[in-house]
Amino acid sequence: MTFINVPGLAGKLYVPDGRPPGSKKHPCRDCFGCQQCSDDRCSLCRSETMAAAGRGYDRGKPMRDGKRNINYASTVTVREILPTVPQAISSETCCGPPPPPASSSNERPGYRLLPFVAGFIDTPAGPVPRVATALTPADRIGAAAVRCGIGRNRCAIAPGLYAVGAASADSPVLVTANYKLTFDTLRRELAGVDAWVLVLDTRGVNVWCAAGKNLFSHDEIALRVQRTRLEQVVRHRRLILPQLAATGVSARQVRKKSGFEVVWGPVRAGDIQDFLRNGMQAEQAMRRVTFTFGERLVLVPVELSFLPKPTAVILAALFFLSGIGGGIFSFDAAWARGLSAAAAYAAGVFAGAVATPVLLPWIPGCAFALKGALAGTAVGALLIFFLRTGLHAAELPALLVLAAAVSSYLAMNFTGSTPFTSPSGVEKEMRRAIPLQAAALLVFVLAWVGSAFAG
Repeated sequence: MTFINVPGLAGKLYVPDGRPPGSKKHPCRDCFGCQQCSDDRCSLCRSETMAAAGRGYDRGKPMRDGKRNINYASTVTVREILPTVPQAISSETCCGPPPPPASSSNERPGYRLLPFVAGFIDTPAGPVPRVATALTPADRIGAAAVRCGIGRNRCAIAPGLYAVGAASADSPVLVTANYKLTFDTLRRELAGVDAWVLVLDTRGVNVWCAAGKNLFSHDEIALRVQRTRLEQVVRHRRLILPQLAATGVSARQVRKKSGFEVVWGPVRAGDIQDFLRNGMQAEQAMRRVTFTFGERLVLVPVELSFLPKPTAVILAALFFLSGIGGGIFSFDAAWARGLSAAAAYAAGVFAGAVATPVLLPWIPGCAFALKGALAGTAVGALLIFFLRTGLHAAELPALLVLAAAVSSYLAMNFTGSTPFTSPSGVEKEMRRAIPLQAAALLVFVLAWVGSAFAG
């Protein structure tokens, strides 16, 4: 006796080695004398869809008459009927829950069809995935997680050519990075637009940073144009690039290596539809790089997400240093003084990663290290005001120095996110500021340990 799987049937089908002489549930070639099939399965086998195919089945009640003379040559088997009617039994199951939807015809072995792909457009270069412009709750939750540093290194999509709307051979070609948040921002702003989106392999880095790292470059554009066979997809020879990619792309090299002309688009994706309606002419406001309160605030979770691991090491070091004193080491002192040092470190983190970007335009100075130091000094002074009664006079300046140094260092992380600096300016500021920050930390260590002996 054998049980086999039949496509479209839930469970297994009993197929004995030979035709049994005993009683049958129904006089058809698919029925044997085992009497193990339920009435529902028997009726399913003789469903109305099979009868509609003209293959001699009816949907009568199950019969247990094995003594009649049956003309088996006039009937057919399930295996013969299934290729003719592939979905004949997909709507019914003999047991268990209904089956899930059938696989998409666009799925390929070894590949995963992403949720934002709404279909495919046939082109001379092959099928091109067409993406949806509406973001799903999963997209928004994923973006929030990435903003908090969760899954940041996996936030990339496959490079290549994508379509939006009913893209045709005359539709514009927009070039962007394969950082998913950048890609999602662009496709969301293309609602109602027919266009092609050429996604470069920027290793999951956004446009501005990728241009600075030479990932969003003319070489990568030429390579992606060649691999997607873009010249077979569109009749024109124009590529619209985001303005923030200008630091890494030479328009002359793009034309030389790919044959496509570069048209510099607006800074923000939100202006792309106005840009296209204006005949690919950007207004002055579209060229202006901003760093508004909202744009600064959205960076705070990203900066804080980098801190858990170093914070654990720093706090351990602070509690250890706090225990050193006249008795060599005191666990009571490590806990009591360590809490004060940890509070100063937290004040520095708040000042550098939160207060500095939020209050950036109003903090004096141009260098971010200086702005961070000033913010850290202000927040540290406020902390000392509340802790002044429980600490030795020599400990207060040490805590102030710690808060200022930590804040100064963290504030420099925002230099790459602003239009206030250039790559050379960032490097110059870091060469000057990091030695001073290291010296400030050394002063803190000496003053903090020394205050334990002085007290």
